[in-house]
Amino acid sequence: MTSTFSRRTFLTGSAAAAATLALPQRLFAANGPLPVGFVYVGPISDHGYTYAHDLGRKEVEKHYGDQVKVSYVENVAATDAERVIRQLASAGNKLIFSTSFSFMNPTVKVASQFPNVMFEHATGFKQAKNLAIYNARFYEGRAVLGDIAGQMTKTGVIGWVASFPIPEVIMGMNAFIIAARKHRPDLTIKVVWCNSWYDPGKEADAAKALIDKGADVICQHTDSAAPMQVAEARGVYTFGHGTDMSRFAPKMHLTASIDEWGGYYIDRVGKALNGGWSSTNSWWGLKEGMVGITPYNPIVPEAVRVSADKVKAGIIDGSLHPFAGPVKDQKGTVRIAAGQTPTDTELLKMDWYAEGIEN
Repeated sequence: MTSTFSRRTFLTGSAAAAATLALPQRLFAANGPLPVGFVYVGPISDHGYTYAHDLGRKEVEKHYGDQVKVSYVENVAATDAERVIRQLASAGNKLIFSTSFSFMNPTVKVASQFPNVMFEHATGFKQAKNLAIYNARFYEGRAVLGDIAGQMTKTGVIGWVASFPIPEVIMGMNAFIIAARKHRPDLTIKVVWCNSWYDPGKEADAAKALIDKGADVICQHTDSAAPMQVAEARGVYTFGHGTDMSRFAPKMHLTASIDEWGGYYIDRVGKALNGGWSSTNSWWGLKEGMVGITPYNPIVPEAVRVSADKVKAGIIDGSLHPFAGPVKDQKGTVRIAAGQTPTDTELLKMDWYAEGIEN
């Protein structure tokens, strides 16, 4: 069973498991369905990040049926997050997933006020006894896309429609250009910052501006399909973000790096149901299936497909790390020495741009 709210009606109407801090829970199945809430930063119709999380929510409902009672609030601004999360907890939800980096501090605050409620926050780094954190290694998928782009661009200019300059976004951009420059050493990325996760108008304008500056491949770390549609209309290559967006650019969409949240959500809800939930720190990627690559467009040459598949396989089996040194920043300073790879802690604090990025 699902309850659906918009932000307005809601407000007016009211590498896997590292940590082991346990929060004792009763078995909900014997006492009625487990109330589970989701908080989304964008609309479920964004076709990107929020849409992917909502697909995961639907997988939970399909898997557990009457054992759960699920509700969600979409289009939640960072300034409203604390109020929304608190209301979900006050309404009786016992497991709450907040799915945006911008919800981190509000989630921490509300979790401290509801010690008997289980909270999970996506893409953040603050944890508590009743607050788990989870993330996808988006940068792994970006490395596969970069390998393709480096072989298919003719101008050597990649256009990047970006949201906010936070580590998650910077990591993906850096992994992409490192992979791409192995094929095209002079390749550059030009960036337009939208300062929004979801704004189709801004995203479309950004894509147009980047193409006008010579980009023949458009990438994005924003959530609408607008950059994809601009790329299709202008005849330049593009990659989907978060979900398979090929229907918006059937000719020019090369492939997509997608987020597969369903397996994680099913696992965590199951632990809440059987009393085995604990506060964990999970960061999953291609190997665990939280990041995936969609089928290649027929226009991708066979040699490029083989190359991209090799990158993907190497990441999965551990023989290839997207940030294996040497890696220089845009000023030419060596950030990762030859023979070295960054730790997860270093990755999560990444605040520098790799050589070739013009932000």
